Amino acid sequence: MKKILMGSLVIAAVCMTSCATIFTGTKDRIYFKSNVPGATVSLNDNELCKTPCDTKIKRRLGTTMVEVKADGYEPKLIELDKQFNIVSVINLTNLIGWGIDLATGSVMSYDQKVYKVELTKTK
Repeated sequence: MKKILMGSLVIAAVCMTSCATIFTGTKDRIYFKSNVPGATVSLNDNELCKTPCDTKIKRRLGTTMVEVKADGYEPKLIELDKQFNIVSVINLTNLIGWGIDLATGSVMSYDQKVYKVELTKTK
């Protein structure tokens, strides 16, 4: 009986790790619109969508830059705003949970969910 109780406690402890990853996921949905309908939104040279659109973007610790471009217009780089994901605090002193949230980027979340991009014509 004691072994079953200890096993249950260990399983419960493991399940409570990485709270931000479990409760808020590893991606945020972000909406992009531009003054040029059909402009391409790309992340790391991978096309995400064409404006107006919304897409899920994986969270990460470093800077996240999105490029918006259209034929006949100057491409525009946008840095996505981030904030600390308060749900991570639930990890308290659980280093494994903090490690998982840091590795998945869930310790941060994208702050702004809508971006209006103004592209300018090329000269």
